[in-house]
Amino acid sequence: MNYLSHLFLSQPTIESRVGNLLGDFRKGVDIQALPSKVVLGYDNHRLVDRFTDSHPKVLDLKALISPQRRRFAGIMLDMVFDHFLIVHWERFDVLSFENRRNIYYRDLAAGNHLMPDRMQRVTTNLIENDWFSAYSELDGVGYALDRISERIRFKNDFSGSIDELKIHKNQIEDVYLDFFPQLLEEVKNQSIEQT
Repeated sequence: MNYLSHLFLSQPTIESRVGNLLGDFRKGVDIQALPSKVVLGYDNHRLVDRFTDSHPKVLDLKALISPQRRRFAGIMLDMVFDHFLIVHWERFDVLSFENRRNIYYRDLAAGNHLMPDRMQRVTTNLIENDWFSAYSELDGVGYALDRISERIRFKNDFSGSIDELKIHKNQIEDVYLDFFPQLLEEVKNQSIEQT
């Protein structure tokens, strides 16, 4: 899952929101030195990633990605899943996407002091440039994927990967609508952040 989905699967606290994103920024961070609610959010992030990465339908989707991009299939799917969460927002949340997005941005800004430096920079950029609204369009996801391709330190064919996702859009969307409720149920059943 990508940032929006991890926040969606967090608890409504600043510490949980930070912890649920921290999984993507953990390098060099002493997790156990963080507040316990941040650690629980981090543990929830790991649960979400394990469930997603091992789900048979997600694995089937990864197999659709061309061999030259398959090593990036997880990133591609994580980001397009954020797109489908926005497209189908009303199925999963009583608040509008815009209201929830504003809450997430507010909480991330308020939790800045709990974040490692790199995470602070990324979340500040995320908020200032309203990444989540950009993900509402596939071309916004494509732009984000192309930006990632520029940061990869080895020669790759990742740029333009949105074209592949567009080819399989309907199949990915169908899988997402089946998979995401299962993920919600798994997070609820595991209750990692429930104290």
